[in-house]
Amino acid sequence: MFIRKSTRPRTITLPDGTILSMADLPADDTRWVASRKATVVNAVLGGLLTRENAITRYSLTEEEFDSWVLAVERHGKSALKVTALQKYRHVKVERQE
Repeated sequence: MFIRKSTRPRTITLPDGTILSMADLPADDTRWVASRKATVVNAVLGGLLTRENAITRYSLTEEEFDSWVLAVERHGKSALKVTALQKYRHVKVERQE
């Protein structure tokens, strides 16, 4: 058996104390729900997986993945729910005239 050397960590600790490893990532052909999207975003942000690897592994577009990251950063995991897309998609800025 050969063990591939990697500069990436084998596990990461999320801000809530949860430990995330490659084994915790969803399957390649997963049915996407908010928690699985958040897991992939956290893996990339934590350095467990590269952005390019995530996009390739899960057959995502760059725009789709970037929208997940932005949603999590702005509003948290709940913004990844399909039923909440319209609520969190565009935050309107009031113009003063």
